[in-house]
Amino acid sequence: MGVQKDVVKFNVGGRIFQTTATTLANAGRDSFFGALFDDNWDLQQPPNNRQEFFIDRNPDCFAVLLDLLRTGDLYIPSNVPERLLYREAMFYGLIDHVRSAKWGPFDGNRLKLSRSVTGRAPGDGTAIRAGPDGGCCVAHGSMVHIFDWMLEEHPPINLDYQRVNDIGWVNSEHVLISACERLGKGDGGMGLFSSSTGDLRYKFNVVHDNQIKSYTAGALSFSPDYKIFASCKGRSNEYGIGVWDQVTGKQMDFFYESPGWSLGDADKLQWLNESNCLLVATLFPRKDNCYISLLDFREKRMVWSWSDIGAPFTVDEKRVRDAIAMEECNSVCVVNEYDDLGFIDLRINGGSVRWSSRSRLLKGKMPDEPCYPKLALHNGQLFSSMNDSISVFCGPDWVLTSRLRRSYGGSICDFSIGGDRLFALQSEENVFDVWETPPPPVI
Repeated sequence: MGVQKDVVKFNVGGRIFQTTATTLANAGRDSFFGALFDDNWDLQQPPNNRQEFFIDRNPDCFAVLLDLLRTGDLYIPSNVPERLLYREAMFYGLIDHVRSAKWGPFDGNRLKLSRSVTGRAPGDGTAIRAGPDGGCCVAHGSMVHIFDWMLEEHPPINLDYQRVNDIGWVNSEHVLISACERLGKGDGGMGLFSSSTGDLRYKFNVVHDNQIKSYTAGALSFSPDYKIFASCKGRSNEYGIGVWDQVTGKQMDFFYESPGWSLGDADKLQWLNESNCLLVATLFPRKDNCYISLLDFREKRMVWSWSDIGAPFTVDEKRVRDAIAMEECNSVCVVNEYDDLGFIDLRINGGSVRWSSRSRLLKGKMPDEPCYPKLALHNGQLFSSMNDSISVFCGPDWVLTSRLRRSYGGSICDFSIGGDRLFALQSEENVFDVWETPPPPVI
């Protein structure tokens, strides 16, 4: 940069600001200020021989954002509404800087409760999903409520009495919803909706024998090459896992359920990047037995499987409630209703569960209506909910290192991690909690 120490003047809404080219360069190339530099990071001169750059925007917000570029710290005076500041940050291309200053990189052992948001829909929640930009969506019955990263609610999505089974973020602008088929209505399936307006973009059809079939869509998953996977149940033999193109909405493939196995009722789908396979888990109590498998769509075959069929009733495998694949460890982690963690070797087909006593979950307060435990894996940390708390496990032996819990709200029926936040959906009081990692101190 050839003009690092040059003083730069701005006239913002009638107020004069002075800074340096070095401070402006902290905004990055893709920002409003980055556009003021040439390819060699030399600052261009103001147009029309002016002495300063004129910007017709809010000067109070500009002062806050300029100080953020100077120090890396975000201080919002009482006279500056946060929503106004965020709008101005988006104009200048500094919204990522604001987020980084408000909360730091995700670390399960340093999470702090940021706030709790009260829901508006009656009844227990079905699912909560973290968005890529720090927002989330919450499913309640036939309703989906969407919140942006500022936790401002967008227009809700109402599926007209079709129960929502799962939701997922395709990107920050669109959410995918899977729903039950209504008997005699010929609807159900999946739809892509705008996260900002709630408008339906298009529906995803299942085609069997060159005919469009009505079906119930269940668990969802996504792959990096823009494929959508969903468990499907039709009226005849459309049981299995469907695959669609995320961009066009067209069906690409269908993995039919084989006799004696369960795919169409799957509780969880998880795409595995390294093996290019899909984990499919159908768990108790949806079925009397548990079925976990890896599907290879390139070869159209099941390459690994485990089930508790034939296991003694005294063995805890009968009560597996959730499962998640851990590719780096060549294992599948499972959790049962007795709050135990177990591990199944992916290198052995049909192997047994190795229950880990040192990974035993911390028990929280037992609520009146306990929820089934859920698992998540993020940045090498393992998370498991049990009753009203979430336990965090780390290290090669998955040692219990911390626990997230607040004093009210009931049991946790679902949680999700994304956008450097953890969202926990409480059951009894219809609220969700937002956990964030505090930003590192500014030295």
